[in-house]
Amino acid sequence: MLTVRAFVHPGLERKPNPLRRVEPFRSAEQAWLWTMAALAARRDGTSRSSGGSIPRPCDPDDVIRCLDQLYQRRRIDLAHARVLRNWGERGTAPDMRYPAERAEARLWGEAMERLEWPLRVRGILIDAAKL
Repeated sequence: MLTVRAFVHPGLERKPNPLRRVEPFRSAEQAWLWTMAALAARRDGTSRSSGGSIPRPCDPDDVIRCLDQLYQRRRIDLAHARVLRNWGERGTAPDMRYPAERAEARLWGEAMERLEWPLRVRGILIDAAKL
């Protein structure tokens, strides 16, 4: 299987630490909510580790890059991105059971479904077979 990687300037590539065990995310939703919490912590000037002590296999920017690639390939549109940003800042997903949130829950689900594959290819999500 071919591994898809984003271009990283030579010399700036992160070197894996063999002594550091990382835990991939179990779902695209978990990765997205972690990303939004980490970005909020960065914006507020606090430590990213305050969002959790579990070492993750990526930076928040890696998840954002996956989302950006989906947008550039027209797999998601601005409505999806708006819903992801709004609900990600709240730290929860929209709930289909509430009529006011139903349309946004549909967009959220579509975006999560489309974000799952790029995250899995990059090793950010755990393989379903390993669950």
